[in-house]
Amino acid sequence: VLSTSTGTPARSHRAAHPPHAPAHLFDSLIATSKDMSASASALVAPSAVRGLASDRVVRRAGARRRCVAVAAAADAVKFYKYQGLGNDFVLVDNRDSSEIKLSSERCAQLCDRNFGIGADGVIFAMPPGLVQKDEDYSMRMYNSDGTEPEMCGNGIRCLANFVAKMDGADPKAYKVGTLAGLIQPEVRADGQVSVDMGEPTLDPPKVPCTFEATQDGAAVRAKMEVDGETWLVTAVSMGNPHCVTFGKEGECDEEGIKVDSFALSHYGPMFEKHPAFPAKTNTEFTEVVNRNYVKMHVWERGAGATLACGTGACATVVAAVLEGRTDRKCTVELPGGPLEIEWRESDNRVIMTGPAELVFDGVVAV
Repeated sequence: VLSTSTGTPARSHRAAHPPHAPAHLFDSLIATSKDMSASASALVAPSAVRGLASDRVVRRAGARRRCVAVAAAADAVKFYKYQGLGNDFVLVDNRDSSEIKLSSERCAQLCDRNFGIGADGVIFAMPPGLVQKDEDYSMRMYNSDGTEPEMCGNGIRCLANFVAKMDGADPKAYKVGTLAGLIQPEVRADGQVSVDMGEPTLDPPKVPCTFEATQDGAAVRAKMEVDGETWLVTAVSMGNPHCVTFGKEGECDEEGIKVDSFALSHYGPMFEKHPAFPAKTNTEFTEVVNRNYVKMHVWERGAGATLACGTGACATVVAAVLEGRTDRKCTVELPGGPLEIEWRESDNRVIMTGPAELVFDGVVAV
């Protein structure tokens, strides 16, 4: 990281740079400038030589410092760190180019919480036209492991807030093209972002998953073997695949999962890579508190355990309604805080509402 500013003060990451990461560009630039300045000062110190030659040395040193500064600007990208309920992202305004400014490998480095900025993913605000011509802009993203997901619910809230602040726009709704289709977030006057996440996909091959449909064309309470145990799961796509479970067969209708003591790091990877989900899957382990309130911990595909997942919260409510566990309007409590989810019966669309906040900004080497 070359520099940071605004929001919550960021700790320095320079001392911890790994050997494989880009060299300390900023530090070396400062050192180079200081060395050149010192050299110039020595050459023009009081002596018999103070004429045209010393003036040329000063001009040359100044020109070299300016060239170094220009090179630094050309090899650096401005970033903004945002979080939505602790699900955090590095955001880049990429609307001036159709080419993503950072490679997937560089994004994975920047997401590292010891040797980078630290994030669950890197999101790029791209030019419109990914899905349809009348978009306001489009979204591309890399997970912390360098893979590219279709979209991200918490991420798109952060993106909408980010673009609104960048453009100085009043509260409004946007049309955003994603690899999951058109998504429509609305930045509200109270700082919350409400997102029309579209209709859930329930047809098993389109999730995609290998389960047979068990209820009205959907895989509801399907049996899945994990670690020698049978779990009941419901498969939902919100533009990306989700496996929602309320517990093991014979237990989920009684005590079920208690998320606060659940072994997420043990079960999460096994669910993510289960062969029933050929594109891997996000998994939501869910505890029902009442018909309008659930608690959920998530293991995200390509990111692991995170504090929140917007598409996961939406999929959880869809699955809970299909299983008869909750009403269509429900609060989903995640480790990072609550999201308000409504699966509208009138048009089959899922609406998600929650916060998105700027943490800090800065400049990073490409």
